Amino acid sequence: MATKALSRGSRAVPPRTGDVVDEVASLAPDRQLVDPEVIEAAVRGWSANTIRAFLSDIRLWDQWCRRSGVRSGDAIAQTVASYIRALAGTDRESRAALATETKAAATIARYLVNIGWAYRMAGREDPCASPLVRFEHRAARRHLGTRQRQARAIRFKGDVEDLDGPASGLSLAALLKACRKDLLGLRDAALLLTAYDTGCRRSELVAIDVDDVEGPDGEGAGTLFIAKSKTDPEKGGAYAYLSPATMAAIDRWRRASGIDRGALLRRVDTWPDRSIRGVGEGALSPYSVTMIYKRLVRQAFEKKLLGAIGEIEIERWVASVSSHSIRVGVAQDNLAVGESLGAIMQAYRWRDAKTVMRYGAQLAAKSGASARMAKRFKV
Repeated sequence: MATKALSRGSRAVPPRTGDVVDEVASLAPDRQLVDPEVIEAAVRGWSANTIRAFLSDIRLWDQWCRRSGVRSGDAIAQTVASYIRALAGTDRESRAALATETKAAATIARYLVNIGWAYRMAGREDPCASPLVRFEHRAARRHLGTRQRQARAIRFKGDVEDLDGPASGLSLAALLKACRKDLLGLRDAALLLTAYDTGCRRSELVAIDVDDVEGPDGEGAGTLFIAKSKTDPEKGGAYAYLSPATMAAIDRWRRASGIDRGALLRRVDTWPDRSIRGVGEGALSPYSVTMIYKRLVRQAFEKKLLGAIGEIEIERWVASVSSHSIRVGVAQDNLAVGESLGAIMQAYRWRDAKTVMRYGAQLAAKSGASARMAKRFKV
């Protein structure tokens, strides 16, 4: 199976139907697919990210089979079970297991789903459906735990109880102050505020077109039309609120950059001395959103905007910040002011209430019965 390398610094190459057909065909008897239309229909129904994950997972599975001396098309339940043990880190004896990186429980679950789909689409019996694999998967979940690593939240005023008081520590407010006073800073400020108001994922942020922003109204507010998103595969679209501050930031960025159509959030090129070279023609890469957030965290630290946070803690922050950090912070801020779960899900396009509650779990611990009791009896 051929592996295609993608550069994280540039836009990922869109996967093709032929790529999926080739991978599945390698599992089919005599490499002949019983019903190629099934695969073509699946690809049309999957998002580009789902297709990329499928291809990546099947290629990793093929590597495991090769290391284990098994043709992937001839793999059986025992082959999958040994793969699960290697992924969970409970087998560190075989050469194949030693060459396999330990993965989180959620990642292993995704691997099994995609491997199962590949065999079924190839017209073979699904080796992941056996009781042995199911019990081995359950054992892996018990061993690893099912807690998912969460992006560090970037809340508007930081980790504070009084949202009417001043910002403290690492916060969106501090990152906004850390933005430069040139084109790069104007772009960064528009990105930060748009991300916070809308709770957009990185793919949604970089897909914003100038024409998707409507307003301002009489109070200076506007709306963003989100044409497509992860939770809207049928492209029905959704609207998100843009505050007057965000609309003003977008206007400043557009005026300075001269953008009147096309992608709103674009790359800003700089010279080695960090002076501005120019604005790119196309949209930002989704991968660059995380890098921008990390850079701004460092800038805020260098400008001494983060209070008593030291170098060790800031490195932890930089490591844990991701493109999802502001979305997590939005959820926590909404829960902190008492917004209902339904209202939060509707405003920020969440489908799973468990996700929102997981984002608010740490916040709830700090404001729950135990925390209130501890404040009554300070030692």
